[in-house]
Amino acid sequence: MSIKYTIDGVEVIAEASDTILSSALRAGVEIPTLCFDKRTAIYGACGICLVEVEGVPKLLRACSAKPMEGYVVHTDTDRVVRARKTALELLLSDHTGDCRGPCKLNCPAMTDCQKYVQEIKNGQFKQAVETIYEAFPIPASIGRVCPHPCEDACRRQLVEEPISIAFLKAFAADKVLAEDPYVIPVEPDTGKKVAIIGGGPAGLTAAYFLKMYGHAVTIFDQQPKMGGMLRYGIPEYRLPKAVLDQEISIIENAGVVMKNNVKLGRDIQFDDIRNEYDAVLLAIGAWTSVPMRVPGEDLEGVEGGIYFLEKLGLGEKPLLGKNVAVCGGGNTAMDCCRTAVRLGAENVYVVYRRTRNEMPAADIEIEEAEEEGVTFKFLTNPAEIYGDENGHVAGMKLQIMELGEPDASGRRRPVPVEGAIEDIKVDNVLMAIGQVAKCEGIDGIELTKKGTIVADEMTFRTNIDNVFAAGDVTNRGAGIAIEAIGEAQKAALCINNYLEGDEVRYKKPYFVEDEKTEADFEDKPKQAREKMPGLSPEERRDNFKPIYFGFTEEQAINEASRCLDCGCHDYYDCRLIEYANWYDVEPEKFPGEVHARPIIKVADPISHNPDKCVLCGLCYRTCDQVVGQTFIGLYNRGFSTIVNPMVPADKAATFCATCLKCVEVCPTGAMKSEIPVVRRVER
Repeated sequence: MSIKYTIDGVEVIAEASDTILSSALRAGVEIPTLCFDKRTAIYGACGICLVEVEGVPKLLRACSAKPMEGYVVHTDTDRVVRARKTALELLLSDHTGDCRGPCKLNCPAMTDCQKYVQEIKNGQFKQAVETIYEAFPIPASIGRVCPHPCEDACRRQLVEEPISIAFLKAFAADKVLAEDPYVIPVEPDTGKKVAIIGGGPAGLTAAYFLKMYGHAVTIFDQQPKMGGMLRYGIPEYRLPKAVLDQEISIIENAGVVMKNNVKLGRDIQFDDIRNEYDAVLLAIGAWTSVPMRVPGEDLEGVEGGIYFLEKLGLGEKPLLGKNVAVCGGGNTAMDCCRTAVRLGAENVYVVYRRTRNEMPAADIEIEEAEEEGVTFKFLTNPAEIYGDENGHVAGMKLQIMELGEPDASGRRRPVPVEGAIEDIKVDNVLMAIGQVAKCEGIDGIELTKKGTIVADEMTFRTNIDNVFAAGDVTNRGAGIAIEAIGEAQKAALCINNYLEGDEVRYKKPYFVEDEKTEADFEDKPKQAREKMPGLSPEERRDNFKPIYFGFTEEQAINEASRCLDCGCHDYYDCRLIEYANWYDVEPEKFPGEVHARPIIKVADPISHNPDKCVLCGLCYRTCDQVVGQTFIGLYNRGFSTIVNPMVPADKAATFCATCLKCVEVCPTGAMKSEIPVVRRVER
């Protein structure tokens, strides 16, 4: 006899043998569960399938509760959501492991580094590039210039050295560019128009995603060519502009309209753009050099480092004397000093008020600058720039510094040594201590005290209705290119939501993260990081030729094979992490003892990680009730309960290698097979 009831307003017809869960799933109503498979007996272990029935005082487990005629069932009341969230938080409070590799988690654009490194290891170069394009559209360029925070988090350094993730990115992208350039997939036209002001890494990334969403996109940029700081702030020896041109052409070929030599407030007016387009993204970057505020910085021969590099990018050859000082310790300072060497300066000094250990520039940039003859004057700070009778720089007085207590950044604060002054003779001074935004031609936009645009960090909206902002021009100010790319990626999603009438804010995904030490990798054989072939210091001092040749295919595969494959093998099929993000879990609310147990060998090729297991029972119930074997079962009681082999691993090996059903049904990646399997739970 059939039973009629409603669930979330949907009429459901159930049979006498049905539960609320089974009948709801058949009717197309999703109820989350970790422990249900229709081939096995009802178990009710996870507590996530709770529902509320009008007139019934307590919540019911949908996997075991029988529907009654006329039931009115709700799956998303506040009470249900709170209960499911608590159940998930309790499970996750003792669930350890890595959802994603620390390389991905430390990338501001959340690039799936682990995945594309594995694809390179397998010789799947085009797939690797497709993986990178899921995060941003200029991998060959970024692979050359990124200070790679992903590598800072790479656990391979607990064995010897981190994976060369950035160079691997450039390798794969170069190979695909040369053989079969990526074609951007584009959704059908939505009829919506978006204007992007600024064609740097943020603007290009946002344009790429918005075009993929199906919107008509136009980029306006004040420079002669697109690329922003990648073109006009990074020298040719680090980023050949032919490579950047190729990658920009891929975006343009997808249908993004690019208009150069167009300056906001001069050639186009902000209000006109706002009225013509459905949404506007401001991604104008930070192009104003921060002054040092020392006497003499208005002398001829003193120039902002970014202006110096911009001239070079525009095809000019800046005039320098024999002796050049560069003030600053970041990557722009390194670009300036190394460029000065290539332009013929005989003595190039880097003036930095802290020690080398505190320099924000990449270590490789500092090392290569030293190789090229740059002199680093650490613990010195400009006190005065003085000139000759013609008003041109003649020298600089440097205040000797020492390190005091840590400041807000965590670095020890440099303090002057009283009476200690050094004098150096220089013909030019390049100021590379920072860059700020200059928001001209944007009437009505709210600015911070620093002069950057105030933009909501979750929606990227400004105080003006259809205007968004991302990258160096917003809130915190200038950063590295991959940070601007990460903001633009999220801003594009929020703009798309806005155009669809949805105000959904960007939400950082929840991931389970693990801590590892050198002891965890003591069994890993050491394998040296591949050395990038390139020009010697002598060969690169007097020209702007690219200094690196790129990995060979053999080198790239060898380097990628060093990856420890940290992230969970089952992330894309893990229902636990899917539900955790549905319900915005906070498992830290339940502190306490957390297990740390060894991996258990069930039988070749199957292993079990008890610290990822949530004791849903699907594995051993499937083995028993579906397969008809009892190779695994529960061992111990209470907090110490684990899934354990019930027979010696070698006796089960032959059968298990051809079955793998326990791996197929595991909802959390606790069961792992060396043989690839397809997840299959029957509902």
